[in-house]
Amino acid sequence: MGVTLVLLHAFPLDHRLFEELGRLPADVLTPDLPGFGGRELGRSDPDLDLFADSVIADLDAAGIERAVIGGVSMGGYVALNILARYPSRVRGLVLADTRASADPVAARENRAKMAAAADAGDAPSPMDLIHPLVSDFTRAENVAALTRLAQIAADQPASTIAWAQRAMAARPARLTELAASQIPVLVLVGECDAVTGPEFAQQMADAAAESRLVVLPDVGHLTPLEDPAGFTTELAQWLEDNFEGVS
Repeated sequence: MGVTLVLLHAFPLDHRLFEELGRLPADVLTPDLPGFGGRELGRSDPDLDLFADSVIADLDAAGIERAVIGGVSMGGYVALNILARYPSRVRGLVLADTRASADPVAARENRAKMAAAADAGDAPSPMDLIHPLVSDFTRAENVAALTRLAQIAADQPASTIAWAQRAMAARPARLTELAASQIPVLVLVGECDAVTGPEFAQQMADAAAESRLVVLPDVGHLTPLEDPAGFTTELAQWLEDNFEGVS
């Protein structure tokens, strides 16, 4: 039996975060979360449950009972939500440049300010959103990736930016659920991630019963486009080491 891998994108991006990845030994799905990539958000109070439910609905529509669920940053928050609320659907977990702890007060306040600004039509420029997320190396040596990330961010509606910020601010900690799980967990982080750096990755790796921690050098918070080759290599090896029937 083959392995299905679901990769969930970061904020404020969409499925194109993964467009530079190489071949992986799995059937790979990279859905847009509601509100992103032209997908309808609908009317709902800000809550990451909506995103998690949409992933499960996508799996149901495809007739997939269990999958390896992975996510980058916000996508990691959604993956942990799925683990907490739909544990029987999760065969393995990939947590990239994310955290299992809740936001501290200062971070929640900053998200509220960004959401209010987006509501008022005063959201940061796409480049201003992306620039602090990537490493100095990416800014200097991989301008194509930086430009591509800003282009993707520019396509996301201000209403989605505001909704997602409020939903992320309201999310609970998921360390307890992560610790209780017995599934394989890959924790991957950019060495220069200034948002959810290696200390958060180590916390998740320590909490999980069966984990592998990988630190990618010279990259920041958006590893799949900053270092697609490194991301692909580490993810492919982990899949081959932990799951029978990879293709």
